[in-house]
Amino acid sequence: MTDQNDPFIGILMLDTRFPRPLGDAGNPESFAMPARIEVIKGAGSLDVVRNGRPAPELVDAFMSRARKLQQQGAVAITSTCGFLATIQTEMQQSLAIPVMLSALCLYGEIRQRHPLGRIGILTASAASLGSEVLAAVGIDHDSVVISGMEDCPAFADAILRAKSEQLETLDQQAIEADIIHKATRMLVTNPDIAAFLLECGNLPPYQQALTEATGKPVYSILDGVNGLVRAGASSPYRQER
Repeated sequence: MTDQNDPFIGILMLDTRFPRPLGDAGNPESFAMPARIEVIKGAGSLDVVRNGRPAPELVDAFMSRARKLQQQGAVAITSTCGFLATIQTEMQQSLAIPVMLSALCLYGEIRQRHPLGRIGILTASAASLGSEVLAAVGIDHDSVVISGMEDCPAFADAILRAKSEQLETLDQQAIEADIIHKATRMLVTNPDIAAFLLECGNLPPYQQALTEATGKPVYSILDGVNGLVRAGASSPYRQER
């Protein structure tokens, strides 16, 4: 077991009941160093997966829990939902440790690595990933192609429901098949896609399968957070105080 005084990654997790397999951002074993979870009570999937900020009381709860994790010794803060990009800057400015709430924060770095073509974004809900969320992290809508998992029953019935209605099992084979279908179809209709970005913290378990199926680089919140803790103080996401 990890000693309580050891450094760790602080994970702000939505209030859900579906399983968190290895690779999911809500599974502490998914990261390159020890991680600790803080569940934000009342912050369900439907409260956060939206084109805009969460309700003020939920923002306050996320901020309070992040400060608690920092006081306990967290070396970085992340979350399980990429739609929290809308409060990334606010949280980054209020903490003295690196913050990456959303894989969408990686867009600038991915664009530098792949300057030609567009970036394909696979998200929990394309209908919800609108201009407000994208603008929060400086993404030009014309530079990306977006496809969502909201019409994939194995994913939506477990994740995009009120907590009381969420499945307590996860059909990972069905989700993997659906996301590969989404990505390969995106490439057929948009052959200029240079790389894929997984907005959703529930999608990294399928990252390797996507890379193999599409032949394209695939990036997730795990890449970003593990990069943060390796970079330490030199990270562009660190807020000096």
